[in-house]
Amino acid sequence: MGKFLKAGRVVVLLQGRHAGKKAVVTKVFDEGSKARPFGHALVAGVERPFKKVTKKMSQKKIKNKLRCKCFVKFVNYNHMMPTRYTIPSEMSPATMVTDQQMTTSDGRKEARHFVQKLLQEKFITPPSDKSGRPSKDVAFLRKKLRF
Repeated sequence: MGKFLKAGRVVVLLQGRHAGKKAVVTKVFDEGSKARPFGHALVAGVERPFKKVTKKMSQKKIKNKLRCKCFVKFVNYNHMMPTRYTIPSEMSPATMVTDQQMTTSDGRKEARHFVQKLLQEKFITPPSDKSGRPSKDVAFLRKKLRF
């Protein structure tokens, strides 16, 4: 069987505090590591997506509604479900978060803020696909999962 979990794949987390949330795989550890001797991945995800914005809202209210909350986490392969979506390569998923940043709390905080800023920017002005329309992959990541 081929490798289907690569950097950039959008996944849905199935277990734990972020169950039902969407995330992007940034780095895969197929053979595991010393600390985690099982196949796992480093993911960056959306904990709380944007809220609905209407025309009559003030600019201050729109700014608050267009905030999203993100998370970075190591996740076991058994606890994630891959989707058909992959984020565009221009977002460079491999450089979003590194495993060295995850060793300290300051590093995790820094990584989370970087991911939040990057995703917020891409959600507001999504990159276009081959036909010139906004990318469906980023739009899928932006929306709340309905189930």
